[in-house]
Amino acid sequence: MTKTLFVVDDDADHRAALADLLDAAGYAVQTFATAPAALEALDSPPDLVITDLRMPQMDGIALLKALQIRLPDLPVLMISGHGDVAQAVQAIRAGAEDFLEKPYDAGHLILTVERTLRSAATRAEVHRLQSMLTDPPGSPFLGESRALSAARDRIAALGPLDVDVVIQGETGTGKELAARHLHGQSHRAAGPYVAVNCAAIPEGMFETLMFGHSDGAFPGAGAARAGKIEAASGGTLLLDEVESLPLTSQAKLLRVLQERAVERLGEHHARPVDLRVITTTKTDLRAASDAGHFRSDLYFRLAGAALNLPPLRETGEDIGLIFTHYAQLAARQYGREGVTVDFALRRLLQKRAWPGNVRELKAAAKNHALGLNDLRPEGPVDQSSGPQTLADKVAAFEAREIAAALDRHRGNTQRAAETLGLPRRTLNDKMRRYDLGD
Repeated sequence: MTKTLFVVDDDADHRAALADLLDAAGYAVQTFATAPAALEALDSPPDLVITDLRMPQMDGIALLKALQIRLPDLPVLMISGHGDVAQAVQAIRAGAEDFLEKPYDAGHLILTVERTLRSAATRAEVHRLQSMLTDPPGSPFLGESRALSAARDRIAALGPLDVDVVIQGETGTGKELAARHLHGQSHRAAGPYVAVNCAAIPEGMFETLMFGHSDGAFPGAGAARAGKIEAASGGTLLLDEVESLPLTSQAKLLRVLQERAVERLGEHHARPVDLRVITTTKTDLRAASDAGHFRSDLYFRLAGAALNLPPLRETGEDIGLIFTHYAQLAARQYGREGVTVDFALRRLLQKRAWPGNVRELKAAAKNHALGLNDLRPEGPVDQSSGPQTLADKVAAFEAREIAAALDRHRGNTQRAAETLGLPRRTLNDKMRRYDLGD
């Protein structure tokens, strides 16, 4: 999407020349002769404001302060004339992103604009990812890939519906997170949320645990106790890893779910239950039922609706965003500073298989923030092989500089090649050599 820039300057010639320069660089430019005129146009806010420091009516610093009140996250670049450096420094302290002194180099101005927009986009992305954790409605998962967007849309649609749901996904994809979100978005949110790990229930204890028992129903039973199903009445029952239940237990569960009534052991009357059942599974229950490993009638009873969660490897560039988010969270938690996830590391993260999905990635992000592991490839130099030759050192330096240029330009190889002074084909060859490509 084309970025919109406001240029505010009372010098008509400079204003027009700067607008032409920015337009040629691919930006949509709106110009204003006065600061008040720019403020009146904020109903359609720009991505960046470039303002002169000295202007009549309202100078650049006054405009900066007014913008901070209206749009505190809007970046501002200040342009100052010769001799105004002290005031320009004052503007930086007041919140301007940067300042340029006239006369300035056109190429340097464009690079400054690009850097400022990139920094603003990074701040906005971090804020968005943080808010997605603290503001769960409609967004229980981080990322903007098609796979995660589809999962979020599906959860938002199913949440308010009083329908049983089967959630399928690999280990670590967030199945219980999705289940809790479905519960939280339903009319049952104020009711109980009871989670049962089906894989941990001994077959002989299934009825006691799930259905409950009356006083003295069997030797050692003790006082009467409600089971998990009865405890979930009025809310949501989560059956985690339901595929682990033996067929005999499946038959007993089916009867209760069909009748929506449970009979405690030792009693001869049914207690009605009103609940929503959410099931999580690592396997394809439909295929398991077709193969006779899971009761087909229980599957159809559970699967009022289906929700499939994507594995991390299918989320593309979201992997780097999610990793960055959790690394920064860990850095703040443990008082670490300067944690970065640059282009080269993001590419490496995308190449990993992540069999543990987000759970594994969160652990790796925490270790990265604490400096406990190195996720990077060894690169062109084997540091453990003894003294390095001059060629080794040159190769290592070249790989670092290419990775840094790619990071500055967010993976844009054309711009990175221009910055490095290389033909694009040469840059692509070097990226392959140093394992910096896709």
